[in-house]
Amino acid sequence: MNGQRIDVWLYRARLVKTRAAAAALVTAGRVRLVRDGASRSLSKPSAELKPGDGLVLSAPGGLVALEVVGLPRRRGPPSEARALYSERAAEALA
Repeated sequence: MNGQRIDVWLYRARLVKTRAAAAALVTAGRVRLVRDGASRSLSKPSAELKPGDGLVLSAPGGLVALEVVGLPRRRGPPSEARALYSERAAEALA
């Protein structure tokens, strides 16, 4: 598996409760993708995500910066989902 849709990844990584909520988060412009040092706002839930990419999510408590470590095949238990990303400082991804 080379890549995965951003809405599927957010759902399977248990960062949102439903895939529809993941799509709404992306469509609202609250997700930024950092790849090869370039940051861009995502507007389509079909955008492809790869291991090594960075994500910056706008959450109610502020910004959350993550680095994608893996691509899940299913929505597993929380312990499995936590292994899919590592938290980073937003400045480290930019």
